Parts: sequence; structure tokens; C-alpha cells
Amino acid sequence: MPVIDITPDPDSLTMTIAAEFHAPLERVWSTFTDPRQLERFWGPPGWPATFTQFDFTPGGLAQYAMTGPRGESSRGRWEFVRIDAPDAFEVLDGFADENGALVEGMPAMRMVFSFTADGDRTRFDGVTYFTSLESLEQAVGMGMVEGTRLAMGQLDAVLQDLRSYAQGAGTRTELLTDTHVRITRLIDGPRELVWRAHHEPELLRRWLLGPDGWQLIECQVGDTYRYVWQQSDDESTRFGFEGETVLSDPIRRAVTTEKMIGTDGPSTLNDLQLYEEDGATLLTLLIEYPDKDTRDMILATGMTDGMEASYARLENVVRSGA
Repeated sequence: MPVIDITPDPDSLTMTIAAEFHAPLERVWSTFTDPRQLERFWGPPGWPATFTQFDFTPGGLAQYAMTGPRGESSRGRWEFVRIDAPDAFEVLDGFADENGALVEGMPAMRMVFSFTADGDRTRFDGVTYFTSLESLEQAVGMGMVEGTRLAMGQLDAVLQDLRSYAQGAGTRTELLTDTHVRITRLIDGPRELVWRAHHEPELLRRWLLGPDGWQLIECQVGDTYRYVWQQSDDESTRFGFEGETVLSDPIRRAVTTEKMIGTDGPSTLNDLQLYEEDGATLLTLLIEYPDKDTRDMILATGMTDGMEASYARLENVVRSGA
């Protein structure tokens, strides 16, 4: 995690962010000034950003929207005030409506981003200036501190090429909050095939199996889905999950609910995101649990090991051309 500290200061009406990255200054600068790279971290997990405009010149505008796991949208706008490449830039930031106009009554901010080289590392300092104590408190109350920390925590994957970052690491599980877990796995193959392998029954039956010895005996896909597994020919081992699609953005993102068949317990929310670089796909699965106890109970079942067995098969399916 690159973030060192995030500090709201009601006396100076500021919020400061200090971070350090294991990358040269020019590389870090490019992640903040290239909209395609910004999209990979500008927004906390579960709220990825899409930049529809990015005029990186003094007086130019950037427009973006962050889309939540249930299709919610939060739009923002930057006006670039000052650019001193590659050391600093300054923007006027605000919430925007669907037409790109600033939303009245929402906090407006001035943000200054500064970058300092330190050998093979780069120090990042961000200062957000608020117009009033009320606007600072409103931003903090909306989760800006934790959201910023989680968003910046995604930069390690952006600063390295995908293969250097994830190849050979297997399936990784990160605890983000009491109710959120992030699963990542590099699949050596194109995103289109990884997407197909998650949505076509004949491909799902080849890899979505967990540990050896299990079979996917029911596989229904679509707006609603149902998966049922069985170990060998032993019907007493049969179990399954069902749910519905909440959001679908082929071939980039799919959000579904998940609930064990035959139980009355609450559902989880599974947010699958795929990013391709140099012929490899980073699969990220953000799981939202109803509470910490449910999260810990499911993780204790050996979920990560079972997912790695399945994802290893998935990689073989993708390598074979699906």
C-alpha cells in the first residue's frame, strides 16, 4: 500500500495525502496524467472511473464518472489550473451532472498534486483545499478518507506491467474492509476469452470445479444463474449457488449476487473486473459480504485454494483458445 498518511485539517480547511511509490517520477507522473491509467485507480474498489474527456492543458477540462456495483453513478469534473510537468499540477474539482455542469450544493475543492523524485522512488503529496468547514466535513462524511486510501492502494498494480506484478503469484486474497475482500489472478490470455469462459456453459464446465474430484452438474447462465456441483457420483455431496446479474459491461465488468441454494442467509455481491495488457488479463473479483463474521467463515473454508485450482484450469482453457 503506497499511502503513508491522509489527514483532514479543519483549521486550514485542507486534506493532505502523502504516499511513496517504488517507481521513477516520470512513471508516476504518467499514471496521473494519462486517462486510461487514471481509470485503473481513480475511484475505490467497486467504483471504477471512466474518463470521457481529458484536455490536459491549463484551462482544459476532464470529465469522469465512477460506476458503483449496483449501477450507481457519481460524476466529477476537473478544470486544470496549472501544469508544471513532471513536478506538479493543480485542478479545480467538483461533482458534475450528466451534462458535465457542476452540481450546486456539493463541495467544491482545489487540489494540488506534487511529485518529488527520491532515487528509484517517488514521493507524492496531494493537498485538497475546501471552501468551508462544512464542505470539508461533508466530504469526510461521504467517505473521502477511506475511499482515497483504497483507491490509491490500487496503484501498485498500475505502476508495474501486469506480468511483473502478478505472473506466478497465483490467486491472491486481500482483506480491504470488514466486509470487502479482493481476489486477484493473472490469466495468461486475452480478456475476450476470459469473459467468454465466465459466461458460456460449455466453457464454465471445463474450469469452474474447485478442488479435483468435483463436477459442475448444473450450469445455467443469463440474467439469473445457477451452478450445482457434485463430488464424483456421490449425490450427498451436492451443493450449489444461485444469483442474478446486477450490472453487465462486456467485456470489462460483471456484478452478480450469490447465495447458497436452499439457504435463507444473505447474499454476497461479486464484482468481476477484467483488465488486459500485453496479451494477459488481470482478473479482479471484489466480494462484498453482509458482515465480518460471514466473511471470516467463508475464508476459513479454504476458498482461496479452491479458487486457485479453478483459475489454473481457466488459464489452460484460455490458452487453448477457448
